[in-house]
Amino acid sequence: MTARDANPLFQPGRLGAIAIPNRVVMAPLTRNRATPERLPSPLAAEYYGQRASAGLIVSEATQISPVGQGYLDTPGIYNQPQARAWRRVTDEVHRRGGRIVVQLWHVGRISHTSLLPPGEVPVAPSAIRADAMTFTREGFVPVSAPRALHIEEIPGLIQDYRRAARLAMQAGFDGIEVHGANGYLIDQFLRDGSNHRTDAYGGSIENRTRLLFEVMRAVVEEIGAERCGVRLSPVTPANDAHDSNPQPLFERAVERISPFGLAYVHVIEGATGGPRDNLPFDYRAMRAKFAGPWIANNGYDKIMAIEAIQSGYADAIAFGMDYVSNPDLVRRLREDAPLAPAERGTLYGGGAHGYIDYPALGQAGESVRRTG
Repeated sequence: MTARDANPLFQPGRLGAIAIPNRVVMAPLTRNRATPERLPSPLAAEYYGQRASAGLIVSEATQISPVGQGYLDTPGIYNQPQARAWRRVTDEVHRRGGRIVVQLWHVGRISHTSLLPPGEVPVAPSAIRADAMTFTREGFVPVSAPRALHIEEIPGLIQDYRRAARLAMQAGFDGIEVHGANGYLIDQFLRDGSNHRTDAYGGSIENRTRLLFEVMRAVVEEIGAERCGVRLSPVTPANDAHDSNPQPLFERAVERISPFGLAYVHVIEGATGGPRDNLPFDYRAMRAKFAGPWIANNGYDKIMAIEAIQSGYADAIAFGMDYVSNPDLVRRLREDAPLAPAERGTLYGGGAHGYIDYPALGQAGESVRRTG
């Protein structure tokens, strides 16, 4: 074995039932290219297939119900046509030797009435409008005012997650990742800035972590813990997310779900897509509360990734924006090759350009940027 092959970032591992050939994870990336029926883009099979060398692909966030949508042209996984469309994606990823899980998403209050079924408004733990924007046919606009979910509606919400997990297996995914981060619905229940409830889902940390616990229990019962992961973001300010004391909150959150034996916990460190040190937080203390595999995310370069894995802190590292324009990111990291820059104007919406036409290393049309 060569020294390069011995690099821990490129060693095989396991996330629950999913054997991974390396520790490089493709983080979920919203690209706003779904059809009006909320099916993944017809180009999605090629897009994800190009990135199949990742140790694991986490799909773009995918809503679990029509009222879970918060952005224009994002896909769903709540009916059979959607599952069949996703099957074309998973088949292509598997044909190229990859592994892929779907991220299950409910945006909660980060939505707009124009994106929801007629007569619906966004739902949230409490009727508190977020200081946030969303993407509609009119461009970026302020989110609509939400209504508080009735406690009688919560069992149905949990069943939506269960159904989506079941459909994910029918669609050929290797597993699911519950989106509990970035100020969306589960995260809204976790945080005292957005959860002012006085019932069993609000107030104490135990109550505010209840929905996360019950959702994870439902998906575990449906498809098995070894195929279920969850994403959390303790101190991100994304989508007006804030909490008065996140350290004990998120330590207890992972402590409660640890006994399930999940495939992994995936943690965004710092501000999503921004500074890693925006607020003080002890991620190692949080990690100590969870017995299973750990995926770390946000602002990692190759050296940081290797150190995190060598130290035993993380089992894999997720890379986000670099995967937009570098379908062969694993190879580029392995060879210390430059990274191609992303074209910002094609990130959200559009067709093939800026989606499936980024060349691999050495292909015609390649443009690179140096990292350092």
